[in-house]
Amino acid sequence: MSAADDERLPAWVTWRQRAFPDANLLLLHGGRPALVDSGFVGHAEETAEWAQAHAGHIELVVNTHWHSDHVGGNALLQAGGSAIAAGAPEAAAVARRDPGCCSAEHLDQPVAPYTVDEPLHDDRLLRLGDADWTVVSTPGHTPGHLALWQPEERLLAVGDALSDYDVGWVDLALDGPDVAATALASLQRLADLAPRVLLPGHGPLPADPGAAFATALRRAQRLVDDPDGAVWYGARRIFAYALMIRDGIPATDAEPYLHARSWLTDAAGLLRRTPETLAAELIDTMLRSGAIVLRAGRLHAAAEHTPVDAATLRVPFPRAWPNSYSQQSE
Repeated sequence: MSAADDERLPAWVTWRQRAFPDANLLLLHGGRPALVDSGFVGHAEETAEWAQAHAGHIELVVNTHWHSDHVGGNALLQAGGSAIAAGAPEAAAVARRDPGCCSAEHLDQPVAPYTVDEPLHDDRLLRLGDADWTVVSTPGHTPGHLALWQPEERLLAVGDALSDYDVGWVDLALDGPDVAATALASLQRLADLAPRVLLPGHGPLPADPGAAFATALRRAQRLVDDPDGAVWYGARRIFAYALMIRDGIPATDAEPYLHARSWLTDAAGLLRRTPETLAAELIDTMLRSGAIVLRAGRLHAAAEHTPVDAATLRVPFPRAWPNSYSQQSE
């Protein structure tokens, strides 16, 4: 799906809605062609081909944050000469080749190795296409999450801070008990900009940005008020994504798969359960709610998603990534 012809968008913006496991794409045409987010590694070639067909060479890729559905095309685009820009906290971790980069191993979500050429700080003015955008630091969903604000057209690219139907999940185990409040404060900062058009990382362009923010703020407040609910929300999202990128998991293997995941162990501790108890409960509740379905002996995510070639998942976790370019040049 594309919103290239949406009358709310200027001619120098091409926006494409994608189903999971990919994030939406935002292409900014002009003197410095730029792409905001690059989808999942399993669809990197499709991402690069689409961007180049619409804009030629992509000079800069800006990541709203480093989760696998937003940075999966980075490596391929970088190999073709694109620079990568990202929030400073995440850029620094990528430069160090921190084993926790992208939460890839923690979440069991593959990310091909890349480096960040341009760390971005709050209020940085960034030329994208032929327009100036302001970097807005919006930690919560990840510590280095950012949004991009174009004040003349009042366009706001929000990554996973919110969509027309959701807010980004937060990781209380990795990022601390106050992370939901941090995400709520980031949402309020974005709402205060009063954008004309919201460009979310997932889902359609909201018809009414003000209403989308009002809904998101209520949902984010619930994550603050109910920490256990926030943990459950994250666990459901992570497990559904695992099923999407693997074309499901055999039902007999699902609990052992979950037992081996560090995110599940962390969630179990926060919920005062054993990993075994939480794994069984997670599968049961998601089946009963219809979030996952059992077909031919395999558990599948019920949400719309695009198939992934299993071979594309065979990339190393960050602990095995080669040194970054800057480290190699020292």
